[in-house]
Amino acid sequence: MIAAYCWPQSALPGEFVALAISADTGSCNIELVRVGATETTVAQFRGVNVDVQPTPETAFETGCSWEKTLDIEIEPFWKSGFYLVRVLTDAGETAEAFFVVKASEPASTLLVLSTSTWAAYNTWGGPSYYTGSSASSLKRPLPPGFLEKPEPHRYRVALINELTNEERRDHFAQYSIWSCAAGFANWEILFVKWAEKNGVNLDFATSTDLHNDSNLLSPYSTYLSVGHDEYWSHQMRDHLENWIDKGGFAVFLSGNTAFWQVRFDDSAETMTCFKQNILDDPLLGTADQHLTSTMWSDPLTQRPESLMTGVSFTRGGYAHCDNAPKGSGGYSIWKPQHWVFDGIDLRAGDIIGAKPVIVGYECDGCELSLHDGLPVATRSDAFPQPLEVLGTAPARLWETSDLPHQLRKDYVGELNWVAERVGGADTAENRSRFEHGYAVMATFERGEGSVFTAGCTDWSYGLDDPDVSTITANLLQRAENRR
Repeated sequence: MIAAYCWPQSALPGEFVALAISADTGSCNIELVRVGATETTVAQFRGVNVDVQPTPETAFETGCSWEKTLDIEIEPFWKSGFYLVRVLTDAGETAEAFFVVKASEPASTLLVLSTSTWAAYNTWGGPSYYTGSSASSLKRPLPPGFLEKPEPHRYRVALINELTNEERRDHFAQYSIWSCAAGFANWEILFVKWAEKNGVNLDFATSTDLHNDSNLLSPYSTYLSVGHDEYWSHQMRDHLENWIDKGGFAVFLSGNTAFWQVRFDDSAETMTCFKQNILDDPLLGTADQHLTSTMWSDPLTQRPESLMTGVSFTRGGYAHCDNAPKGSGGYSIWKPQHWVFDGIDLRAGDIIGAKPVIVGYECDGCELSLHDGLPVATRSDAFPQPLEVLGTAPARLWETSDLPHQLRKDYVGELNWVAERVGGADTAENRSRFEHGYAVMATFERGEGSVFTAGCTDWSYGLDDPDVSTITANLLQRAENRR
């Protein structure tokens, strides 16, 4: 057995990150690699002494508390980025850990990695939020496949049914089944590689950086969320929304974004979310009931995520996977004259992103109606801003009967849960209100700032497509122009 993790998860040049390793091999070799357009090895350590470190039964919620194996000093010349720690033994065993180097001299655009969502799906050392726990420690390893894995374009939820049973069995014998749902190796790695190949200068941070630091975004003109960014604390929302209101540009190239409210402990080492077991949340019925760790669209929070993103998973759902609309895999475009489509020859109703299947897995939307034959956003308390709908694609929330077998037995399908919490009761009538969802690409103004949402987790899988690449470049050019 060999496993490793870093703490803290991010640091500035001149600061230290502790690497903790547990292994029964006596020694190992360590390689630190910055992952970008290319992989850059910044340091290597040979013959590092290691030993087996005891793992508490409660490691999944209280952390491993391992002794540090190595102090890693962040050198001044290390660029901001995602740094993969590869641990290798002479016997061929491997483990991965990570840390993020923050920028000491900020550029214009900040990518905040979805590390809180990685933690929510983490089954190392015990159950995740999906298999029985309501607490997740960040001070422990991540399962195989979360940080690196082969062919992310191939091993993804939206295309998993194209694999043979043998190929699925062989892949998931080596990598966690949850590595299709969370982790750097799915979406963010694809975006980072594309961005750096196209000359985009990104700075990096983690979810807990956004949670802890109210000034994190102050130097930046643009914030980026990429992939699957599901779990947000109220501090994360406060810091981002206040920054948008003061003139920031938030770009959500993500889906299922901020669906669940979480709470971090004072050290931001453990993250709590009771999800559907809200009766177990001690804040329920108190003056802090709005912090109950349920979905953000729950009336208890008084703060649906659509106020921040313009869209919500409650009005979207799953696409291009089991028990969900296959659709085309792309977006039908309704506002081809919008600046985000500059450089693309489009007419209303044309589809972009179908071949790479950008509208796949989890998608966010809004209530829609037709005006002059085109879909427009319906105004409501949850969607008060004038939202400009740029593209749509069909999606559907899963019922309890649709759920994959890997989930805990008492897990309730999102369609049932949304009907219960947002609709008022889990009835057939209420389920029918939310059953036919849409992925929605949109933009809106908030305060002095603005927001763009791609409305889907799988945008990054389309970055090799000329149309998707052009839209993304237009967004980042608009971001650069805002400096």
